[in-house]
Amino acid sequence: MPRVCFTLQVRPDRLEEYRARHAAVWPEMLRALRDAGWRDYQLFLRDDGLLVGTVVTDDLDAAQAAVDAAAVSARWEAEMAPFFETGDGRGKSSLDLVFDLDAQLRAAGEHPTTNGETP
Repeated sequence: MPRVCFTLQVRPDRLEEYRARHAAVWPEMLRALRDAGWRDYQLFLRDDGLLVGTVVTDDLDAAQAAVDAAAVSARWEAEMAPFFETGDGRGKSSLDLVFDLDAQLRAAGEHPTTNGETP
C-alpha cells in the first residue's frame, strides 16, 4: 500500500482551535474518509503551524475524489478553510519518500522491522 505524505500550513492564531476540532472529527466525516479508502491517516502539527499528514491508500486521486463526492466533505472543508494560510485546505504539498528503512533492510537481505503492514 502506498503511503502519501503531505504538508499544509495552519494559521498560527488558530492552532488551538484546529487541535480541538480534530480531537472530535464528525463521525460522518470519519466514515467518508474510511469508505473512500483512506487508511492509517494521521496528522501531525508543529507549534509554528506546519501540518504534516500521512495516509495509506491504493490510489490517492480516486480516494480524494471519493471523499470530495461525499456531502459531508464540502461542509467539513468549509469549516476548516479559515484555519489554513492558503484560505482552503487544498494547498497540500506532497513530499517525496527519500528513505524507507524496511525497504533497504529487505534489499540488504535483512529482516524488516515490520511484516510490511502499517501498525
